[in-house]
Amino acid sequence: MSKVLVVSDSHGLTKELEVIRERHLKEVDLMIHCGDSELILDEKAISGYLTVMGNCDFNGGYPMETTSEVAGKKFFITHGHRYSVKSTLMNLKYKAQEVNADIVCFGHSHILGAEVIDGILFLNPGSIRLPRERLEKTYVILDLLEDKIKMSVFEINGREITDLAREFAL
Repeated sequence: MSKVLVVSDSHGLTKELEVIRERHLKEVDLMIHCGDSELILDEKAISGYLTVMGNCDFNGGYPMETTSEVAGKKFFITHGHRYSVKSTLMNLKYKAQEVNADIVCFGHSHILGAEVIDGILFLNPGSIRLPRERLEKTYVILDLLEDKIKMSVFEINGREITDLAREFAL
């Protein structure tokens, strides 16, 4: 079983990223940051996270997007601002199909959400700094099981929000 932690839109927070990393380091295989960290590449707080550039990352030196593979699942990671994710997931869906992604991780809207479209899981972990549409500052852990993906949602303080847990068959 493999686990992937996904966080986004931390907008300058450092201690919180370090706490999340230390809390889950031994249980996850990959830690993803979907952009708008507003931290430079060699900032200690962001080390260990696979990070992309967001629209507020002006001197990060991060890639605009990247891919990674865990447990046979291909992840496509982007911030989302170049795909108009605040209004539609269609552009992102076309890109995901182009790169044969199983799971798309993105941020930008600060809105926690996950849905399967045409067999691809689209995941926005919300924001650990400025969440929208919820009060909780959230991040997500995905359990990549053989026949399904379990999503667990956590508050920045580490408390699991169990009623937001979901399972997806891909």
